[in-house]
Amino acid sequence: MQKLTTDVAVVGAGTAGLAAYRAAKAAGRSALLIEGGVYGTTCARVGCMPSKLLIAPAEALHALERFPGFGLRLEGGVKVDGKAVMARVRSERDRFVGFVVQGVDGIPEHDKLGGYARFVDDHTLDVHGIEVKAKAIVIATGSSPVYPAAWAALGDRVVTNETVFEWADLPESLVVFGPGVIGLELGQALHRLGVRVRVLGRGGGVGPLTDPALISEARRIFADEFRLDTDAGAEVWREGDRVAVRHRDRGGEWVVEHFDHLLAATGRAPNVAKLGLENTTVARDARGVPLFDRQTMQCGTSPIFIAGDANDDLPLLHEAADEGRIAGENAARFPDVRPGLRRAPLGIVFSDPQIAVVGGGHRSAQSTRFVTGVVSFDDQGRARVMQRNRGLLHVYVEVGTGAFLGAEMIGPDAEHLGHLLAWARQLDLTVAEMLTLPFYHPVVEEGLRTALRDAYAKLEAAAKERRAA
Repeated sequence: MQKLTTDVAVVGAGTAGLAAYRAAKAAGRSALLIEGGVYGTTCARVGCMPSKLLIAPAEALHALERFPGFGLRLEGGVKVDGKAVMARVRSERDRFVGFVVQGVDGIPEHDKLGGYARFVDDHTLDVHGIEVKAKAIVIATGSSPVYPAAWAALGDRVVTNETVFEWADLPESLVVFGPGVIGLELGQALHRLGVRVRVLGRGGGVGPLTDPALISEARRIFADEFRLDTDAGAEVWREGDRVAVRHRDRGGEWVVEHFDHLLAATGRAPNVAKLGLENTTVARDARGVPLFDRQTMQCGTSPIFIAGDANDDLPLLHEAADEGRIAGENAARFPDVRPGLRRAPLGIVFSDPQIAVVGGGHRSAQSTRFVTGVVSFDDQGRARVMQRNRGLLHVYVEVGTGAFLGAEMIGPDAEHLGHLLAWARQLDLTVAEMLTLPFYHPVVEEGLRTALRDAYAKLEAAAKERRAA
């Protein structure tokens, strides 16, 4: 058996894995990057970038629907060339992937090993018969789409975010299961590009939202544009080259519809099942995912660290990069493990209107006593001027300290407002301090100021109640 020795072995060459490898090398340690699949991160190949490439033409086309409200006339209309749309998606996607591959190509060959790794013990990996001994190991194997096993009977009629971008043309119809981030973004984009779309779910949730009022608002907004049922209780089966779906229509009656494809947006699972973790000292949860410290990325007290989608904590590119860096630094100096910088949580959905969740949102705020500052964008000045006046923003502020805890939003420019709020959360600002900051006129950010003022007034009222008691 061929044997290799290294200070740090990194299993997986995605965003987290590359960050871990570079961190270990920057610390002056030897490192080996092990990858069994193709190079190219989830974001570049099947996630962030190709989805935005599909959303962009959908938004451009949808903008035309606002023309009459501005007094503009578009004669003749616009034709969607599905083949051209998908050709651009794939071409630009491949360009982004190419940049990642170029970065990997720049890594010395002796620092790379092709093949799938399996643990022999805490310090040893078996990579297709090659033994790799390491002082520390970083797991960065990413995640994969999951859906009910029964759907395998649908064959090639099932697509996921990892296969949908390979379409050569747009289909006539699509049923989307899962109104989460992927389902909302792709479902709405394809609807706007002329595909007959149904988005079905269970449990009533919409995207990453946890605030009941925001979930209700999101349901109302999206259901006004396309068919959305967040608790459908649907059944599916294959009929010829079509997918048959039995679900309730708007009137509550059971109906059967047929679609070209079913997009399974029902979640992703960490790629850890085939790693041989049972051969290590690492404790795992019921799903087999290692238990770890999210400040250090260390699994227990072992020399094993886990980063990115593989740990199923915050499956976002910027979090994967941070986690990979922390894991790589700690693996390089093991056993001298130290907490790394974790940024304020920020999640964004590129739907229209967009969704943002900051600081863990409503669910996280439940751990303390708080007030909610509210603003509706229905009559917000700049939003109304642009005919983008839909949505709601809630900011959560701790009673007593006035500390800004987080926010949830559906509305215009949520990607930008979300960043401002995440910065405020990371800087531990109070609502009073946030209100001393500049707000230009007329901008959408004035809606944020309205919500902050509302929260401040509620804090004052709560203080008066306490004094009166």
